[in-house]
Amino acid sequence: MHAVRRSLLEAQAAAAGLPLKAVNLPWPCSNERYEALMETAVAEAEAEGFEAVAFGDLFLEDVRRYRETMLAPTALSPVFPLWQEDTTALAQAMIAGGLRAFITCVDPKQLDPSFAGRAFDADFLADLPPGVDPCGENGEFHSFVWDGPMFDRPVPVVPGEIVERDGFVFADLKPA
Repeated sequence: MHAVRRSLLEAQAAAAGLPLKAVNLPWPCSNERYEALMETAVAEAEAEGFEAVAFGDLFLEDVRRYRETMLAPTALSPVFPLWQEDTTALAQAMIAGGLRAFITCVDPKQLDPSFAGRAFDADFLADLPPGVDPCGENGEFHSFVWDGPMFDRPVPVVPGEIVERDGFVFADLKPA
């Protein structure tokens, strides 16, 4: 859903000092195929000695239950460090703390397409219409973080072409 080039994901992981374990999903991808591919990735993580998987979910109970159910038969524990955080306060704190991101995907049924490609900043938050979660928790938008205190260097990117496909509006990010 984020529609970010693999090279940028690799640069993001490197800047954060984290290993990247990519799970290559076909397009289109049925839920059955997704679950089979994720089951393989989880088994590999277990074999490598991992003990937990962290999720950025904030308040969607059904999503949390799904993740817990999928990990239940494994040795991996689901961790939800942001669970029940106030999303307005969280978004403001992330921006104040130096997080820098671009909006890469917008669901036009929930948010005007003009938000695609915008910076995730105080102006973005101020322009969100009522009912749109400031962290996009209901799928209103998705983003790509390119700089912040968790990185040892920025991932230089610029917004590129805006396209509509599969019912969503995407902003291509290009390496700067």
